[in-house]
Amino acid sequence: MSPLASATTTGTDGQFNSILLLLPLLLIAFLFFSQRRRQKKMQQMQAELQVGSRVITTTGLFGTIAGMDETTVQLEAAPGVVLQWDRRAVVPAPGAQPPHAQPSDPSDTEEGTH
Repeated sequence: MSPLASATTTGTDGQFNSILLLLPLLLIAFLFFSQRRRQKKMQQMQAELQVGSRVITTTGLFGTIAGMDETTVQLEAAPGVVLQWDRRAVVPAPGAQPPHAQPSDPSDTEEGTH
């Protein structure tokens, strides 16, 4: 093999090895930043919780926030049934509107007209 051919092959192998080392680092960076993005989104949702909000727990229990403090949330799961949950286990229910946007009278909704 000529010296020129061997130099070209070595250069290509070196670039390939560099790419192989770079790919795991890029994957780790992507995972790190996507996890931080999810954490920020979760913190924002937690900060927006307020009394009267319709929520769901991490175990699938739906309820309405009856009271809350820095670490716990009191959920009303049924009329007169109030359960205490860790605040980190509660997120807004899918499709739930803020309490000020929900109609207070059930006859005001479209379901009452069907």
